[in-house]
Amino acid sequence: TITDNYIHTSSTTNNNLAIMMMIRSLSCFLALATCTVALAPASTSSRRAFFQNAALATSAAVTTAVLPANAAAADNAAVVGGKPVFGKDDIMVQKSHGTSDAPVQSQLRYGVSNKMADQISNYNRMWAEPAGSFSYTSFEAEVKKANGQPITFADSVTGKPLFVAPMGRSAEEFLQESKTHGWPSFRDSEVVWENVRVLRSSGETVSASGTHLGHNLPDRSGNRYCINLVSIAGEPI
Repeated sequence: TITDNYIHTSSTTNNNLAIMMMIRSLSCFLALATCTVALAPASTSSRRAFFQNAALATSAAVTTAVLPANAAAADNAAVVGGKPVFGKDDIMVQKSHGTSDAPVQSQLRYGVSNKMADQISNYNRMWAEPAGSFSYTSFEAEVKKANGQPITFADSVTGKPLFVAPMGRSAEEFLQESKTHGWPSFRDSEVVWENVRVLRSSGETVSASGTHLGHNLPDRSGNRYCINLVSIAGEPI
């Protein structure tokens, strides 16, 4: 049994920044309250309305100040990590385009071959792109350019998020493991299980819609998903 990995997306730096911004906002609130005493209307009813409007405006300002930059998109963010989700072989039945409903996207990322991507993703259950072939793409450069921030790898057919990496390790560790085995290698904590399934019968790792991705090849550290880059080079939807 693989222990769940719970992903905490807020960094210590962001938390400290948010606290500082809250303190500053509260300071502004106190200053505003002081000013409003001098500016408030003379009558009791008008004064009450004046302070209520001032409080509402200040509350909105404080909320805006401490709201994380990605909070608006939080509801739509993919849930990453957790226990593996298994699927049955019928996920990979023949559909209108091999095991998928459509071919791969016309414009894939990392400079991968569309022809190879379509063959591996939609008309294949056991073969893989050549070992180490990702070294001839922009994959490594893109991971390094992200400066340790996780990258979302999307289905080459549907554009749905499948993996988010690196999570819980450095970019160097993620790249080194991928180089060691010859293909991008992901751990349970880096899988978007809403869109990924592992077939119990073979360990084949596929998208929930039928895209062949690779295989689960566990090692002493746990599950390791050995994935074809051509299958996860989609533009996210």
